[in-house]
Amino acid sequence: MSEELNAQLGTTGVNWNLNDLYQGSNDDAVTIDIEGCEEAAVRIEERYKGRVAKLAAAELLALVTDLEELETRLGRLATFAYLNFATRTKSAEAGAFLQKIRELGSRFGKRTIFFELEWNKVDEAAASVLLADPLLAPYRHYLTSMRRYAQHLLSSVEETLLLERAPVGRASWTTLFDKVMGHLKFGEAARGEEEVLADLYHADREMRRQAAADLTEGLRGQLHILTHIFNTLAADKMIDDRLRGYPSWVASMNLANELDHRTVEVLVEAVTGRYDIPQRYYRIKRELLELPELVDYDRYAPLPLLPSSAVPWGQAREMVLKAFGDFSPEMAEIASFFFDRRWIDAPLAEGKRGGAFAHPCIPQVHPYVMVNYTGNIRDVSTVAHELGHGVHQYLAAARGYYNSHTTLVLAETASVFAELLLFNSQLAQIGDAGEKRAFICQKLESIFATVFRQVSMNRFEHLAHNGRREEGELSSDRLSTYWMETQQAMFGDAVTMTPDYSIWWSYIPHFLSTPGYVYSYAFGELLVLSLYGLYRQEGAAFVPKYLDLLRSGGANTPYELVKPFGVELTDPQFWQAGLNIIDEMLKMVE
Repeated sequence: MSEELNAQLGTTGVNWNLNDLYQGSNDDAVTIDIEGCEEAAVRIEERYKGRVAKLAAAELLALVTDLEELETRLGRLATFAYLNFATRTKSAEAGAFLQKIRELGSRFGKRTIFFELEWNKVDEAAASVLLADPLLAPYRHYLTSMRRYAQHLLSSVEETLLLERAPVGRASWTTLFDKVMGHLKFGEAARGEEEVLADLYHADREMRRQAAADLTEGLRGQLHILTHIFNTLAADKMIDDRLRGYPSWVASMNLANELDHRTVEVLVEAVTGRYDIPQRYYRIKRELLELPELVDYDRYAPLPLLPSSAVPWGQAREMVLKAFGDFSPEMAEIASFFFDRRWIDAPLAEGKRGGAFAHPCIPQVHPYVMVNYTGNIRDVSTVAHELGHGVHQYLAAARGYYNSHTTLVLAETASVFAELLLFNSQLAQIGDAGEKRAFICQKLESIFATVFRQVSMNRFEHLAHNGRREEGELSSDRLSTYWMETQQAMFGDAVTMTPDYSIWWSYIPHFLSTPGYVYSYAFGELLVLSLYGLYRQEGAAFVPKYLDLLRSGGANTPYELVKPFGVELTDPQFWQAGLNIIDEMLKMVE
C-alpha cells in the first residue's frame, strides 16, 4: 500500500544519498576513520591529561582544536550509522552497525572526558584570563558554556564508568522503541504508523474513527513493552539527576538550552493560562463540522472548503521553495539543495522510523532531512519545518562543529519560522473568504499543536517524572491517567476524550530520547510570531538580521542571540504578546 501511495505522490526514489558520508558500513573509509579516531583519542589523552589547568591560551586552543577534529570525525561515523538505521529499523545489519559506532564513541569518550572535568576545575580567575585572550575568541562561548555544568559533574572514575555503560543506556532503549514501532502493523490492512496517523486528517469521520481504533489496538498490543521502556528511561533520568545534583526533572534540559528555570516557568504559565484559546476554537470547529460533539479523533478533521486533494511531491517542492524565495532567495537556494542533491528522504517505506527530522551531520558535509510524506497539507508544512532546520544547520556550519550546535529552543525557531513563511505564501493565493477561513483554521490547529499541545505534554512529563520519583515504577494505567489529566486541562469540555486516547502517550519518541524537550516547540512558535511581526514592520531590512541569527548557530546564549530583535525572554508580557497574536487569529474565525 505504501508503494502505491509513493507512486501516486511522486516520492518513489526520493531517497537520501548517504554516499556523501560513506559508501556503506563496509566502506574502507569507515575503518580509516575509526582507526583515526582511536589514534587521535590516545594522542590527546597522552599529551594533555592532567595538564589542562597549566595550559597557556595557545596550548588550550590546540587542545580544543584537536578535540573538535576528533568529534567531527566521530560525528561523521555516528551520523551515517543513525541515518542508515532510520530507514532500515528492521535490518539487523544496520542495527548492529549503529550499536558498534555507539560503543566506539563511548570508548573514545573515556579517553577525552578528562578535558571537561579538568577545565571545569580551573579556578574562575585563571579561566577568565584565558577566556579573555584573543586566541580563544572563536571558542569563548563554547568554553564558557561548558563551565555551567561544573557543579553537576562527577569524579573522573564515575564519569568514565558512565561512559562505559552508555552504549547500553538511553540510546539503546530508544533504539528498541524505534524497532518496536518500526515492526508494528495497524488494523486489518497491516499499515504502518504514518499511514494510520494520516487518516486522522481524513474528511470521512468513520475513517478517522477507524484509524484511531487501529492505532490504539496496535499500541495496546505492545503497551507492556512501551510502558517498560518509558519507566526504564524515567528511572535512568532520575538516577542521573540525583547523582549530578539537578534540582528538578527538567533542570538539565533548561541548562542544555542555556535558559534560566524561571524563563521556562514563565513560558509554561503563560501558555497554560490561555487554554481558553484552543477550547474556544474547538467549540467553533464542532459547529462548523455540524457534529453533536467533537471527539478526540475529530480534532484534525478538515473543515469544509479546505482543499483535501493530495499534494504531489513536486508541487510541495514548488510551494516551499516559493515561500522561502519570497522571503530570501538565499534561503530558497539552500533549500533547493536538499531536493536536487538528494539530501532528503521522503517516501513511506517498510521499516522506516516514523515522524520527521533534520540532522545537522557535520560542517564538512551537509544536513539531511527525513519525512514520511503522505501528501496531505500538513505534510507540506512538515517539509517546510524540517527544511527550516536544514537551512539553519547549513548556514551555521561555517561556525565549526562546536559552535554550529544550536540550543533546541532556537533550533525550533528556525523551523517554525519556515512554516509561517509557507502559510502566509499560501494564504495570499486564496481569494474565496470561506476557503481563507478554513485555511486559517488549519494553521491555528498547527499552532495549537506546537504551543498548547506541546506544553500540555510538558505537563504530562512533569507528572510522570515526579510520579516515577515519588511512587516508583508507574503502571500503564497511571501514565494514562497523567496523560488524560493534562490533555483534558487543555481541551476542557470542548473535546470528548475517549478511553482509547488514554494510551497515546506511548508512541511519542521525544519523551524517551530527549526528556523535557517539548516546551522548545512552544518557545519557538511564540518567538516566531513576534519575529514575524517585526518582519512585517521592517520588510527587507529584517531578512539579513534573521539570516545572521541562523548563521550564529550556538555561538552565544539565546538571550544574547535575540537581542538584535529587541526581544526580552524573561518578560512575561513577551510571551503574552505571542499568545495575543494567536487570539487575534482566532477572533478572525469567530
